[in-house]
Amino acid sequence: MAVKLRLTRIGSKKNPIYRVVAADSRSPRDGKFIEILGRYNPQHEPSLIELDEDKVKAWLQKGAQPSETVSRLLKIKGIEK
Repeated sequence: MAVKLRLTRIGSKKNPIYRVVAADSRSPRDGKFIEILGRYNPQHEPSLIELDEDKVKAWLQKGAQPSETVSRLLKIKGIEK
């Protein structure tokens, strides 16, 4: 099972809010996930990025691969892969 760190959408129509989750790479975008790691709201100025750094680092050490967008969010928050 390959684990990816990616975004899942929880916002309503025209109101995107995302959760950063650890999920099986085969599950759909808004489907089943393993653990919630944080949230991302691009509508705030500046964008709201809240991550549980300990959980994120633990998943990265276990071999989870972040998506491109999550990689950018991790870089902004100063979390190394």
